[in-house]
Amino acid sequence: MADLADLVIIGASYAGTQLALAARANGFAGPITMIGDEPHAPYQRPPLSKGFLRDEVDASSLPLQSPERFAEERIVLRTGVRALRIDRDARTVELSDGSAIGYDRLALTTGARCRTLLCDGAELGNVYYLRDLADARAIRDAASRARHAVVVGGGFIGLEVAAALRKLGLDVTVVEMQERLLQRAVPPLISSFLMQAHEQQGVRFRMSSRVRRLVGQATVAAVELESGEVIAADMVVAGLGVVPNVELAEACGLVVDNGIVVDAFARTSDPSIVAAGDCASYPNPWLNASGQGGSANHCVRVESIQSANDLARVAAATVADRATPYDAVPWFWSDQYGYKLQMVGASAGHEQIVLRGDVASGKFTALYLRDGTLIGADSVNRPIDHMAVRRLVAARLRPDPVVLGDESIALKSLAPA
Repeated sequence: MADLADLVIIGASYAGTQLALAARANGFAGPITMIGDEPHAPYQRPPLSKGFLRDEVDASSLPLQSPERFAEERIVLRTGVRALRIDRDARTVELSDGSAIGYDRLALTTGARCRTLLCDGAELGNVYYLRDLADARAIRDAASRARHAVVVGGGFIGLEVAAALRKLGLDVTVVEMQERLLQRAVPPLISSFLMQAHEQQGVRFRMSSRVRRLVGQATVAAVELESGEVIAADMVVAGLGVVPNVELAEACGLVVDNGIVVDAFARTSDPSIVAAGDCASYPNPWLNASGQGGSANHCVRVESIQSANDLARVAAATVADRATPYDAVPWFWSDQYGYKLQMVGASAGHEQIVLRGDVASGKFTALYLRDGTLIGADSVNRPIDHMAVRRLVAARLRPDPVVLGDESIALKSLAPA
């Protein structure tokens, strides 16, 4: 006979943890069980590509919550076990340890996994991906013995790893298939700034380049590009983006389209099942309004801690019968060397950029307007601007661009009363 929990959460992640705690805060009183396939309790992931990789952050500081907090909130953690199958008719989840658990409400916070290199030699030793604590430990250990590293992918993870490896003293080359860094995420201004920041630290780039094969015997020794160039490499880290973990949802008949499709209340096509985090595709009014996601009801998948936490809160309210639609303004951050890039809203679809500060100084904010409305901003080392813009975007401010760019006027003063 299956165990029973009123709420079962598959995925011991940011979203899973937030969902469980927020369900309690919303008055959900029934038993809650969270299932995670890693041996660890839920932990912070952003430090893995930053301070942890540089050996500046200890693993003991990573847990999201203490065991006492989970116990206090009556949240049962079952780690080191994988969910194998969801039976929607019987409302049970079959687990890898041979047991099963019944549910009244089910939450899927299964996250995503790394895209893998598809080239000859990809199976060689010292080829790494970064998604979890075990990955970060392996990369850090390899970096202590390596001299030459190649990072494949100039996205956020790739750039953060490149910065960390360079700080550790490795010779670093980044291979990126697009014409510029973070091409789908930021405008050329930010791409150029970050590339220059890395080059000043000694990182080399091969843009508009593809890997033909990895060369070596048991372990990688070099990366050969399609151009014919061969780059020495004691280790390779691939940052090629992620694939949402939707197999459980797909197998039980839920609607899946670049993620588990949910509505504005985080409900899947089965009203007893919600989803949140990197695995979920949902209507985001802010990204869609910017022109990034198409129509207002078009679903997008946003890979960020903020998105995971905010959608999890929405899912928790739904589980607790206090349904509230998603309306959080998206934001994101990345640390590279001494620069903190903080992003609000979206830049896609902008028609005008208003600049505050000096790009050359490494302290500036680029604000993006579309149809006269502020839709987003990217700030570098200007946290006060970032916090103000979050309020301004939420207010759908239609500012005078001259006033917006006037450094003598504080951004926070432009917020409506």
